[in-house]
Amino acid sequence: MPDVSPRRPTKDDLLAARGRAVADIIAPELHVLFVGINPGLYSGAVGHHFARPGNRFWKALFQAGFTDRLLAPSEEHLLPSYGCGITNIVNRATAQAAELSVDELREGAKSLERKALAFRPRTLAVLGIDAYRKAFGEPHAAVGRQDKEIGATVVWVLPNPSGINASYRMDEIVRLFSALRAATKP
Repeated sequence: MPDVSPRRPTKDDLLAARGRAVADIIAPELHVLFVGINPGLYSGAVGHHFARPGNRFWKALFQAGFTDRLLAPSEEHLLPSYGCGITNIVNRATAQAAELSVDELREGAKSLERKALAFRPRTLAVLGIDAYRKAFGEPHAAVGRQDKEIGATVVWVLPNPSGINASYRMDEIVRLFSALRAATKP
């Protein structure tokens, strides 16, 4: 994978990143707006989404055909040229998503709905089934396309691509990202 940043953050950099936000990569009428749960400390420290080495988002995006090459997190600004963007349910860096309260996730879902209505992506792809269930009050939601729509935006749920999410192997993640890609082809 390409370098994540010119220099890896130190332990002090990571500790100082707690609570930081990472800027949305968003534009009107994207094919897919990917939605992370929240930035990790590594992403907060370097200022890029899914930046921690071992996160499988960028590989899955490439292997599923969303991009024509493997992008580094520092190249996230190129995503709109591929019809994609990234935001988070909660834009506050934490060491673990478990540090987020259900109330924070629900407030984040409301904010996400406002973004979807304002930017009108064709598809909103939430990366994390448990976070989606809590944020949107859908305790029985499963991975894949949801019945829920936000305006004209279709909602999908995909596995969290974090390297610590051992519930899904890389080939499964790519298969699910590929299904989303097939459903959202222009």
